[in-house]
Amino acid sequence: MIILGFADIHGDVSRIDQIFKENGTVDVVLLLGDITHFGRKEAIRQVTDSIKPHCPRILAVPGNCDYPEADDYLKENGLSIHRRSAVLNGIGFVGVGLSLPCPGSTPNEISEHEFGGYLKEAVAEFPLDTPMILVTHEPPFGTLSDLAYTNEHVGSQSIRDFIEKYQPLACFTGHIHEGAGIDHIGQTIVVNPGPLRHGKHVYAEIGESVETLEIRDTLHAARSARHPGI
Repeated sequence: MIILGFADIHGDVSRIDQIFKENGTVDVVLLLGDITHFGRKEAIRQVTDSIKPHCPRILAVPGNCDYPEADDYLKENGLSIHRRSAVLNGIGFVGVGLSLPCPGSTPNEISEHEFGGYLKEAVAEFPLDTPMILVTHEPPFGTLSDLAYTNEHVGSQSIRDFIEKYQPLACFTGHIHEGAGIDHIGQTIVVNPGPLRHGKHVYAEIGESVETLEIRDTLHAARSARHPGI
């Protein structure tokens, strides 16, 4: 399965056509939250409509900068995996969106305790013999993906605990714009591509294992990071 992961689009779809031109045929697109910039249903529809002509299969979680109505649109159109899971072509996707409280005020924030509960909901009916991909907006605690400009780790301990328990093949995440990179928690690859508006996105080929996983940079026609060992 060929997967593209887009984080922190913030409503800017100007690079979508070029990204698909460079990457070719894709099986599924993962939207990793902050799909809009404080947008509601119409704003999120504009983003998904720009992707569907290239890849109609989209799985998404909302971010802290997406109003709750945005996730309502995702649910109504069969795109949301927030607090739920889905299996496509033998690969399972478990999702949780939103973020921990941020400096200032954003419309979709939750507590660490709620993250733990939402993850339990998401995995409740997941077939555990299926290869798993975790899809989050908030990154797990203690990796490159949650390292803020203050040099502090600001991610979720509940998401990290989930990864340590279930060891999914990969965790696709975002939220911390400066936390772009590829890291590991045990056998799980953790990837935060950085904001799509900067041209960054994840390209992955995944089956029973991760065959290829790269952060690609459409602005500079370069692979800025690659999963070591592949």
